[in-house]
Amino acid sequence: MKKTVIALGFFDGLHLGHAELIKRTKERAADSGAEPAVLTFDTHPDIFVLHRDVPLLTSGEERAEMIRRLFGVENVMFVHFSEEVMRMDWRSFLDSLRTELGAQHLVVGHDFRFGYRGEGTAEKLAGYCGGHGMGSDIIPPVKVDGVTVSSTRIRALVSEGDMAGAERLLGHPHELSDIVCSGYKLGRRMGTPTINMHIPEHVIVPRYGVYATRVFFDGEEHTAVTNVGVRPTFANGNTASVESYILDYSGNLYGKRVRVEFYTFIRPERRFDCPEALRAQILTDECAVREYFKSR
Repeated sequence: MKKTVIALGFFDGLHLGHAELIKRTKERAADSGAEPAVLTFDTHPDIFVLHRDVPLLTSGEERAEMIRRLFGVENVMFVHFSEEVMRMDWRSFLDSLRTELGAQHLVVGHDFRFGYRGEGTAEKLAGYCGGHGMGSDIIPPVKVDGVTVSSTRIRALVSEGDMAGAERLLGHPHELSDIVCSGYKLGRRMGTPTINMHIPEHVIVPRYGVYATRVFFDGEEHTAVTNVGVRPTFANGNTASVESYILDYSGNLYGKRVRVEFYTFIRPERRFDCPEALRAQILTDECAVREYFKSR
């Protein structure tokens, strides 16, 4: 069995604190000739344990893709958070990592808790590792301007539309990935064609409005004007969607996976009296987005 060095956590958003865990994991693996790995959960424990919704920064699929793209760790493992896992003794959980996954070293954050009733702590993990010939690292809080970086804080910033603030804590822009779906093609009729994306279940919806974004697909990067909201000029629904007008691009992206990076909030979403007024505003938004990236 190949030996592994495993970073443990939920890793929502892959922020600066998570980055320290994964970097340390890679360092320990390189030093020992083991394979670096990340182990996370498919569902946030609070959704299951506390029966409350947690609006996440990233879906499970996005987390795995980001860990591979941003940190170069290919081995990303998901534990299905079930009743059995929730009730598992913390020692049994660590036993399984050691015997089934070949863990020889574990890396966790200072506030990591696991096992039944959260009885497993970072300190208990370190004691277990010491008693079983394993290594361990407990990563201290990472702070920006004296405040500990946390997914909870970043979620609040994204919901407020403060993408610049979120980026400072994430270490990268907040992003959304999805398969481009067919829309009403209203943008195309106005000369401002858009791609349409859904926000995955349990993923946070940013403040409704228009953002300066970058869009990635097929190895290409493009500047875009992105609207998050319910399209009040044309629709009466309440389901949020993400529409991006990609500047200086024409092509069919239906069925392709696209990643949108959010950089700054341009204006709130609002209803226009006619399509012509909306088109004029989109062109104004385009100028604002081009100016933002020119000065960034």
